[in-house]
Amino acid sequence: MLTQDAPPAGSRPRSLSQSPPAWQREMADAVTDPRELLTMLDLPASGLAGAATGNQLFRLRVPRPFVARMRRGDPDDPLLRQIWPRGAEGDDVPGYDLDAVGDLASLRGDGIIHKYAGRALLIATGACGVHCRYCFRRHFPYADENAARQQWRGALQQLRADASIREVILSGGDPLSLADHKLAELVRALDRIPHIERLRLHTRQPIVIPGRVDDALLAWLGDTRLQTVVVVHVNHPQELDTDTGLALRRLQGTGATLFNQAVLLAGVNDDAEVLAALSERLFAQGVIPYYLHLLDRVRGAAHFDVPRERAQRLYRELSARLPGYLVPHLALEEAGRASKTIIGMDAAPGDTAT
Repeated sequence: MLTQDAPPAGSRPRSLSQSPPAWQREMADAVTDPRELLTMLDLPASGLAGAATGNQLFRLRVPRPFVARMRRGDPDDPLLRQIWPRGAEGDDVPGYDLDAVGDLASLRGDGIIHKYAGRALLIATGACGVHCRYCFRRHFPYADENAARQQWRGALQQLRADASIREVILSGGDPLSLADHKLAELVRALDRIPHIERLRLHTRQPIVIPGRVDDALLAWLGDTRLQTVVVVHVNHPQELDTDTGLALRRLQGTGATLFNQAVLLAGVNDDAEVLAALSERLFAQGVIPYYLHLLDRVRGAAHFDVPRERAQRLYRELSARLPGYLVPHLALEEAGRASKTIIGMDAAPGDTAT
């Protein structure tokens, strides 16, 4: 007779009669075939040239709500460029490494990265709703480093033992790829650690699948003593629409502070007018534009690079167009440094931020 293992302690398994929430169905239904994506966007099959190489290295994955915001018939659409696999990803470019920001040197086991003072980052999952081609963790060993294993026990033990940690960052992958009962279990445990004061989520899910922000998510996010910060990732104003606006406002309604971190990407947003529109639209949807990152030099992403001098010129233009509170920090993350480096207009040496 077949038997079924008992569910892990603290989990709430879904009954056989219950269907998964809508966002999980959308995540499972993501487009993973380059040919299908070209058909959906009315693009010719000739666009497949080189896609097989990039797709073999890092699989295409893009949710259909995000595809719906792409311009049909436009091979240079800025959303398409972020997720489309290219042959150039197989090029061996000097200075582009598997671990661009020094994550591996900062691993403490149990899925914890402890890079900066007072903060610990938990690799909650390797799963993402979308595979961005410039992702600095596209080569990360998720199978070996995952804080969710064994119901978070190892990670929680480390956090309890280190009273210097005041903030916990959930990252991945995308932490909102996990089921809400698992995240709620983790947040309840973090709530019980007295020296932890803040919870930060790094996520792209409310942008690529706005329906991820549902009642179940809002219930646990709004039910904690921890100050909550949600950092979303938007690179182009076209990514924001009515659905993302509703999702972001609902997150804000839990009391969370919302920030955005963008990456400066060649052919996507390396234009002052586009960056200004991005900041304006983010703020209209309740999000503070916080970081504009120079590209992390991860292997496979060199074709997205915007030279530092050009980035500074764009930043000067952006600063001349917008009030200061809408101008994100132009920043660079370098392996081994105690903080991100703020570049600004003149790249003064030693300027840093945390």
